[in-house]
Amino acid sequence: MKFYCRENELSGLNRRYDSGHWECVVIYGRRRVGKTALINEFCKDKPTIYFSALNATAEENLEALSAAIGNHNGIDHAPVYRTFDDAFSAIEDISRREHIVFVIDEYPYLAKSCPSISSRLQHIIDHKWQESSIFLILCGSSMSFMQNQVLGYESPLYGRRTAQFMIEPLNYRETAVFRPDLSAEDKALLYGITGGVPHYINKLDVHDSIDAALLENFFDRSAYLYEEPENLLKQELREPAVYNSIIHAIAEGHSKLNEISTKAGLGSGPCTKYITTLTELGIIQKETPVGEKNSKKTIYSISDNLFRFWYRFVPQNIPAIVSGKITNSYERTVKEKLHDYMGLVFEKMCRDHLMRYAEDLPFEIADAGQWWGTDKTEKKEVQIDIVGVPVQGTAPGEYIIGSCKFRNMKIGTDELELMEKYASVFGKGKKYHYFIYSLSGFTDELIKTAAEKGVRLITAEEMYS
Repeated sequence: MKFYCRENELSGLNRRYDSGHWECVVIYGRRRVGKTALINEFCKDKPTIYFSALNATAEENLEALSAAIGNHNGIDHAPVYRTFDDAFSAIEDISRREHIVFVIDEYPYLAKSCPSISSRLQHIIDHKWQESSIFLILCGSSMSFMQNQVLGYESPLYGRRTAQFMIEPLNYRETAVFRPDLSAEDKALLYGITGGVPHYINKLDVHDSIDAALLENFFDRSAYLYEEPENLLKQELREPAVYNSIIHAIAEGHSKLNEISTKAGLGSGPCTKYITTLTELGIIQKETPVGEKNSKKTIYSISDNLFRFWYRFVPQNIPAIVSGKITNSYERTVKEKLHDYMGLVFEKMCRDHLMRYAEDLPFEIADAGQWWGTDKTEKKEVQIDIVGVPVQGTAPGEYIIGSCKFRNMKIGTDELELMEKYASVFGKGKKYHYFIYSLSGFTDELIKTAAEKGVRLITAEEMYS
């Protein structure tokens, strides 16, 4: 399978390897995001001992590590080392002959089976390995464990790392690299469904159309993606049913803590703990209006696009999927609702475009996010898709106000008028720069008005160029 993206991470790893010095590199990120693919690409032309820890006993892990060392030495049935210390010493012996890469994948599993392993590694690093040329990689999918028990101040391994890489899902442009032949709309849908997770992009396996891929790989009981979110919850969490109810509540539009806890049948205290866990897993996110980090206007949303898509469309269609009639109802229950589903996804895409790819901006942007507040005149809440905030000390009183529309119709002057009205509710700036993003373009009237007022109009096609 072809390796895409991650050029910066791969370059950083190779640069450190080429130095020939001792290295301890920590690689972490949520499951399916491509950590192992990155490591395999890095290791493909280097002498490597690759040990993928098991969710098993210490004895079984020691046996697996011994087998990995034996495999590197060309021994099919290698003897099992007496202790992990003996195995580590054997790796040190190998490092005297060659510049070895030693990978411990799924490190949290190893630490769970052998709680002293971090201390053992610390000891051999301090007394032997720091003078060697071993290139150690510690990799894990448990974000909280890797951040606290490997990178954290109280970890025995604190201060031993020489570099760390947090591997995140690909952004909308990087996702498009997998299928550059698709239309801008289908590229956006590919991102909106998979969230830029390489494993899911490959599993969705788009060939002829997004619709055909969805029917074959999502809305089929035998398909991998049909049960993926539920399988992940069962794999990662002790009470998957509770977490499932919380995600369901958020997927149905309950965004505030009291709404979520009520819908899920939980007290606010326990609900907060479950939400924290889901946040650490990268499934949901906590949001406040941009520029108001300490705001009490906190909401929660599903940040993982695959989870958002699955909870939006799969449960309600299970009867049709089970009966084999989903092809008859797909147009009505899924396809007609995809543009509405893509609303929040497109907003994130537009913010990413503004932060990473847009040129000739009126000022350097420090942050871009959505903002919401109350229109005291009309006594209703308003929401602005994008507010771009300048770097502190530059462009005082200036803001970017943006609108994002994933619709199968051209956007007209009424949208600009609404943006100007909402900017007055935001009311924090002296000068506003308006940006309007649209899937399907703009009316002639808006194009003319935008030229007169200096409003930036950006199509989905332009976002990919």
